[in-house]
Amino acid sequence: MRLRTGRSKSAVRPWVLLGIILAVAVMLVIAFPGRGQATRAASVRLLVEMAAVLPAAMVLMGLFAVWVSNDTVTKYLGQASGVKGIAFALLLGAMPSGPLYAAFPMAAELLKKGARVSNVVVLLSAWACISIPQELVELQFLGVKFMAARLVLTIAAVVIMGLVTERLVARRQTS
Repeated sequence: MRLRTGRSKSAVRPWVLLGIILAVAVMLVIAFPGRGQATRAASVRLLVEMAAVLPAAMVLMGLFAVWVSNDTVTKYLGQASGVKGIAFALLLGAMPSGPLYAAFPMAAELLKKGARVSNVVVLLSAWACISIPQELVELQFLGVKFMAARLVLTIAAVVIMGLVTERLVARRQTS
């Protein structure tokens, strides 16, 4: 017989993770006392940046949830989207130049609306390492050969990572 505590494991898990992160942070500040001030300053800067960006991202995700139908997401990024879905996810991920954490609400909404896991992973990965403004700067300073080689290898790695992640998630859900 299983007793229910009112909380699911998934509701407790983020708090446990936060506790572990805080414990490690305290240990690091104790171990390296000279770095404490720099760590606090960086943390405050990140919190201020997130406070400025996340509300706008949440509003945009709310609009996305209302304006974009599940059928549209399924058509372009769903199970049957194939190579076109991967290409669309790459293009969507390469356009923005904002912080990666702003993409997570959109990724969650895409999954709810029926997008393939691989396409969401490709979108997030492209957002992190294939932004169009970054490519232009890279081209200017490092040249076309370097930019093209890195871009091709990054796209290949991102696609492979998306497909592997999708298989791992599917395997875990079936077991």
